[in-house]
Amino acid sequence: MPQIRFPKTKSQILIFSCMAVSISLFGCTSNSQKSVPLAELKRSKEGMVVSAHPLASEAGKLMLEKGGNAVDAAVATAFAISVVEPFSAGIGGGGFLLLGTPPENSETQQYKIRALDFRERAPKAATRNMYLNEKGEVDKRASLDGHLAVGVPGTVARLYNVHKYYGKLSWSELLKPAIRYARDGFEVSDIFVSRLERRLEVINKNPAARDIFTKDGEVYQPGDLLIQTDKAQTLETIAKNPQSFYTGKIAEAIATDMAKAGGLITLEDLKDYTPIWREPICGKFREARVCAMPPPSSGGVHLLQILNIVGETNLQKWGRENPDTIHLLTEAMRVAYADRSKYLGDPDFVEVPVKELTSLSYAQKRREEINLEKVRRSSEVEPVSPEVLRSHIWESPDTTHLTVVDAERNVISMTYTINGSFGAGVVTAGTGILLNNEMDDFAVAPGVPNLYGLVGGEANAIAPRKTPLSSMTPTIVTENGRLIMATGAPGGSTIITTVLQVVLNVLEYQMNAAEAVSAPRFHHQWLPDKLMLETGGFSEVTVNELKQRGHNVVMRRGWGNANVIVMDETGILEGAADPRGEGEAMGSGE
Repeated sequence: MPQIRFPKTKSQILIFSCMAVSISLFGCTSNSQKSVPLAELKRSKEGMVVSAHPLASEAGKLMLEKGGNAVDAAVATAFAISVVEPFSAGIGGGGFLLLGTPPENSETQQYKIRALDFRERAPKAATRNMYLNEKGEVDKRASLDGHLAVGVPGTVARLYNVHKYYGKLSWSELLKPAIRYARDGFEVSDIFVSRLERRLEVINKNPAARDIFTKDGEVYQPGDLLIQTDKAQTLETIAKNPQSFYTGKIAEAIATDMAKAGGLITLEDLKDYTPIWREPICGKFREARVCAMPPPSSGGVHLLQILNIVGETNLQKWGRENPDTIHLLTEAMRVAYADRSKYLGDPDFVEVPVKELTSLSYAQKRREEINLEKVRRSSEVEPVSPEVLRSHIWESPDTTHLTVVDAERNVISMTYTINGSFGAGVVTAGTGILLNNEMDDFAVAPGVPNLYGLVGGEANAIAPRKTPLSSMTPTIVTENGRLIMATGAPGGSTIITTVLQVVLNVLEYQMNAAEAVSAPRFHHQWLPDKLMLETGGFSEVTVNELKQRGHNVVMRRGWGNANVIVMDETGILEGAADPRGEGEAMGSGE
């Protein structure tokens, strides 16, 4: 196989963005378009931090320059995000993290990759039918709005856990930037305002949330200063004692608020929460080793499944925007998301056939079903039976993302969330903690789509202390013991396909970091049966050809807010944040 080649920076390109994708996935219908330039490319010989907000990236960079490592920088960045991007992620939520440490001898050893599951979990009192009314019908807002929608948060436990084992700087040092941003305030952006406008009605129903995130019930305007005094005090408490979130005064405040408002989380739920170290899912694509999250995230399984279906196909020769390329990848996406609906769930509760779904023989079977000249409707694509799947065991699988690489080439790829914009729309009084609405990521009833249009079944049914299925796909790619890239993205059901395309952009199309996150995207998730193409990103000829093959094409403004760090052949780090968002890459020592 040819070695991966890293290109030089190209001239600017134009794409179109949509800042409103976290509402209904296929509901972004505005015709207004905003063109944005190619993402800014940052380079560094030392370390690199990329996140969804410049202040958060700055917090991480500061830790690297204080002598901290990738873990220290990631922890500081994550806490900062909870302050400056509260609508997407924070200490009231959870997620997944990949940690990569370089081998002592890159010629004979691989990077060591570890996966940490700090996803929210169902409270002990959760029941299978908790969101059904007396008629057995789904109450569509009960799993999205209010205290009943909240899963047990895991972010604080994760940050403390990973720092305890791998951090260099003191714990309290890492929280200083976040405390400062909360206490002194920061200027809110257009993105913050747009998210707030969408959830204003729900937020105004919760007095604590209303007091923090609105001006007497009205929306903040871009440039206004948002001060979060309660959150600053909470972060100061966590800086002194992180266990307070699960066993101390913070835990008591959460449990008391839950009991008053009809939520299910108790002191026992918080005390019993423990993040779980899991084995990552790794596979080969060309000469590269691609590692991503295992279940209860579906991201790693389906990223590898789609790459396996691509197989030896020379996509570079076909061209990234060739109708054949888009058609093949779309049909592979359709298969993967169909399998997701049946087989993926919490591996501590159900048996997830990872080996079968990520086997090369199974990928070959599904590839043979694809007709390159004609689309298969999603009604014709079903998950294969368990018996057929077992025959393919191969013996010889509104969110935010941050990526960090330090001078020693330790790497963190972390995706975490409170689910929808502003989560459940509720804040625990006196704490400033905005809580998640992660219970919606369970299958509240068979065949009923969630916020992102994803359909699930028995494997993802609600159960006490079970973890809901996720699409989060933090990813680390290495080759022959050296780092190639690390990436991830928010975006609900679009996460997997966004990460897939960023990975292919680097490995197959030899793009640099800025080009890889800026290139136009497409997405299909089996149901609804629609091929989503980014407006302005594909030629009229390509769009018409896809329609002629039978694709139900829907044009949408850009989605996702990916970021990526790529290491070139000389060891220089390239970092870029998605131009569809407001993030920034920052190199240390520059």
